[in-house]
Amino acid sequence: MKPLTFTLRSEPDERLDLSGLTPQKLNGMQPADIARLPIGTSRRPATVGDVFKVEGRDISSIVFSGGSGRFDLVGAEMTAGKIRVEGDVGARAGRRMAGGLLNIEGKAGLQAGSGMRNGRIEIAGDAGDGLGGPMVGEIHGMTGGIVIVGGKAGHRPGEKMRRGIIALLKGCGDYAGLGMTAGTIVAIGRVGLYPGHLMKRGSLLFDRRPAALSPTFIDCGRVEIVFPALFDRYLMEDKILDRPLLGKKPFRFGGDNAVLGTGEIMFARG
Repeated sequence: MKPLTFTLRSEPDERLDLSGLTPQKLNGMQPADIARLPIGTSRRPATVGDVFKVEGRDISSIVFSGGSGRFDLVGAEMTAGKIRVEGDVGARAGRRMAGGLLNIEGKAGLQAGSGMRNGRIEIAGDAGDGLGGPMVGEIHGMTGGIVIVGGKAGHRPGEKMRRGIIALLKGCGDYAGLGMTAGTIVAIGRVGLYPGHLMKRGSLLFDRRPAALSPTFIDCGRVEIVFPALFDRYLMEDKILDRPLLGKKPFRFGGDNAVLGTGEIMFARG
């Protein structure tokens, strides 16, 4: 059965709220009903049929043929199934996602994976600021799942993260893991200023020393523990990485001692 496919007719004139186009929300609907759903955000919102040509019937597997930076909330609150976007997306892709696979073949805007609870997000290109972070007023950001960014992430990836894994394959901006309470952030490439600022628990694992570390982290020297090798193996078995990240004796810094201080930053070389 052909996947349910939304083929973009032309660049949309307004920002689109695509949170309603997920497998569980479209379950049982006919293509004609789907085409009438409002997705625009203006006073006279566009419908699905105005923006997309709708084909296919396999609702468990959704394809957006063509992307746009105006595609907001793609895969939001998704619980199962697959969504693939052949291009870019806008803000908050995978917001509060609880299961399934969201595959973005282009870049993602602000706060992809915001409040994510489970599932997997794969972003081939860059990701904007606040990856996996909270919305204003929320206590926690990402609380589970896996986010993989093939490009570079912006500032504050993993802010207030409580659980899960974020893998950044071309580095990130400043304040990675800001205020995180648990979880793991992996980065290959340049990492900006003050990763782990105000982190209480969790692990930041890098292939090189960050641009600057907070003075409230304690240098523990090189460590010889089992965890780095086990996590390297996990990342390679899941095909997130194709080589070990940390090696046998990474550098380790403990902190942030401005707060609880039981988190860690480990990196392979100084």
